[in-house]
Amino acid sequence: MKKYAVLVIMFVLLGFLFPHAGQAAVEDELRQKILDAQTQRTALQAEQIKLQAELDKLNSQDKTLQGAVKSLDATKKKLATDIKLTQNKITSTDLNIRSLEDSMLEKEHQIDLHHEAIKTALKQLSAYDAHNIVTDLLTYPMISEVWSDQGSLEQLQNTLSGEINALKDAQAALDQEKALKEKNKEDLVGLKSQLGGQKQVVEQTQAAKNKLLAETKSKEAAYQKLIADNKVREAKFEADLFNYENQLKVALDPASIPIAANSILSWPISKVKITQQFGKTSSSGRLYASGTHNGVDFGMPVGTAVMSVRQGVVKGTGNTDSAPGCYSYGRWILIEHDDGLSTIYGHLSASVVQTGQTIARGQVIGYSGGQPGVNGSGYSTGPHLHLGLYATQAVKIQVYTTSIGCKGTSIPIAPPNGYLDPLAYLPAL
Repeated sequence: MKKYAVLVIMFVLLGFLFPHAGQAAVEDELRQKILDAQTQRTALQAEQIKLQAELDKLNSQDKTLQGAVKSLDATKKKLATDIKLTQNKITSTDLNIRSLEDSMLEKEHQIDLHHEAIKTALKQLSAYDAHNIVTDLLTYPMISEVWSDQGSLEQLQNTLSGEINALKDAQAALDQEKALKEKNKEDLVGLKSQLGGQKQVVEQTQAAKNKLLAETKSKEAAYQKLIADNKVREAKFEADLFNYENQLKVALDPASIPIAANSILSWPISKVKITQQFGKTSSSGRLYASGTHNGVDFGMPVGTAVMSVRQGVVKGTGNTDSAPGCYSYGRWILIEHDDGLSTIYGHLSASVVQTGQTIARGQVIGYSGGQPGVNGSGYSTGPHLHLGLYATQAVKIQVYTTSIGCKGTSIPIAPPNGYLDPLAYLPAL
């Protein structure tokens, strides 16, 4: 009877190694859906590249009312593709999470079965240990059966050893899949946040087009006046800000600021096009000392994803356009990094982060704006991103009080020596 018990246990153990047919069918179905989503994503990415090229061409042309309207229409079309692509990624991530959950349930089931089989086998081994060889010789009619049963025992012991190792491997694989599932869930939250931001940009873009046509009454001269007024407001705001910041006195500790070196920061956008450098003129590259330009401008279509240049914590967000007549950064985000540096991202059409949120390097934090007339554009005269870099100990968010238009509006400020040249820390061009 012992021999038969051993064989039954061995068959049970071997049976645990094979997945259920129903589970395999579910996995195949999920795998096919994931492949279908990947195929759709490839097509959307190809369409995205085509639409991006069209936008780049439109934005490289002279600033005219007709060109602005075409650019806004093209932006909406591209954003629609971006939204489809983000939704596709959400679907794929959901499917991956489902696949991981099914796999985790199967592994947990297998682990439970392995535990039970090992427990049963150990009881059987204990029964063997309770008998000695003399008892077995007296029990079995033939001595050959005793040795046969002893051989089965050794085989069971070897199988148990293998099952224990397999159990450890299954547990390790389960732990890895749990970690991957949590990462996918984090990605899913980020994708849903991006989707909300993209939809917000679509609404802003349509509102901007309607407002632009209403303000200009479809007349080119009125549009050019709008651009010229923004340039005047830009100069006035920067002069006011510089005069105000020039009165601030902050003793900077040089040891708290990392030595300028390429790639301390990463690019805030995937396709780099610099339209104005840091300093007195668009080509000087000199440090901010005249109040003319306190950051670096990147030309790009409205709705381009903007990424954090380094890991950090969001210290504040705001929108100076909420105060009528305040022509400043528009919608902005200030991030404090872990190395004595802080960055500001201005003229955004949408923000997808909150104050206090921890941000990873390369994480999407918002979407570019800058189209005149769009809420969040500030004093911008065309689509772009403004990236500013501060010594953290010098910058603070303060309610602006020296300008009638911006009174009561929160804006990050720093003394002139608190501004740094972003290009000195970004990757080499």
